[in-house]
Amino acid sequence: MLRKGAPRAYEGADVCLAIPGKVLSSDDLGFARLARVQFGGTVRQVRLDFVPEAAVGDYVMVHVGFAISKIDEQEAHRTYQLLAEMDALEDELPSPDPA
Repeated sequence: MLRKGAPRAYEGADVCLAIPGKVLSSDDLGFARLARVQFGGTVRQVRLDFVPEAAVGDYVMVHVGFAISKIDEQEAHRTYQLLAEMDALEDELPSPDPA
């Protein structure tokens, strides 16, 4: 959800974002490719079906659990920083509950 500096048309509206992350590992299950992707300090399982060229070490944009494009490392870091400055990451990547 966008908050700080959101255009007036989006005030109070929930907006889903694509978040950049780094592919840590990849598994081909035959019917799908799954990857472990790191977003800052969070690691999530992501489908690579739409980005078959993505490999370990690559950066991808992830939306609702699917990698939707491959981007370079510099763009990934720049985008992540902008999202953090907008406080847009806390809703998309909530902190894990302490054990």
